[in-house]
Amino acid sequence: MAAGGRPPSLWERVCAEYEAEQPQFPDVPESKHGSVSLEAGILQPLRMEQFYSAPAADTVVQQLLPIPEAAPFPEPPDPKTCSTQEYLEYYIFPVLLPGMAELLHRAEKEKCFERKRTKFIACDFLTEWLYNKNPKRKDESFTEFFSIPFVTDWLKDHPRPPIPLSLLLSEEAASIVIQSFWRGYRVRCDSEVQELRQWQKQLRENKNIIKKVKEFWTKQEAKASILGGDL
Repeated sequence: MAAGGRPPSLWERVCAEYEAEQPQFPDVPESKHGSVSLEAGILQPLRMEQFYSAPAADTVVQQLLPIPEAAPFPEPPDPKTCSTQEYLEYYIFPVLLPGMAELLHRAEKEKCFERKRTKFIACDFLTEWLYNKNPKRKDESFTEFFSIPFVTDWLKDHPRPPIPLSLLLSEEAASIVIQSFWRGYRVRCDSEVQELRQWQKQLRENKNIIKKVKEFWTKQEAKASILGGDL
């Protein structure tokens, strides 16, 4: 159970599962290798040297144990001739994994772990983030998702349905709409207001206002056609 006796949220369960999966090192004091939180793990921006060192388990040991001298990192391989694994480790993961971490942060901020439906679209966010963090666009200004050239071209041929208003409204705006509707409903339920609305309905039916308006415009159109024929 979480603090206050409430059941743990989805986010807290994900953090607990991640911490439970972390390897334990019996030779290292408990104070040195305490449980790794999600914030200290996958949600921190990754450094390039994490991909130039030994495998993941060796990297954790190297971080926990003192290292006399840091060995120089090898030069990145040629992207055109390197293997698939090297290409992923040197050119894809250093950009993709921090983007995934930022995606989790934004999903938590948009309350995606608390609600079934939100306006947040994970693929859109990740596309925008990766496009702007592309090393080839290092000195260029930020580009919003719908202004990305290939996104614009795609949406021309595959337009999206509009996002429902219920997902676009903030909690404050939605509460105002609901309260306004409820106040109007309570007013319409008042006996005096009901009597007034019934009187207006009978007045419209007795005088047949709609029929009279149609007859009036029919006469006006007939007069206009006669005058047009005389001219």
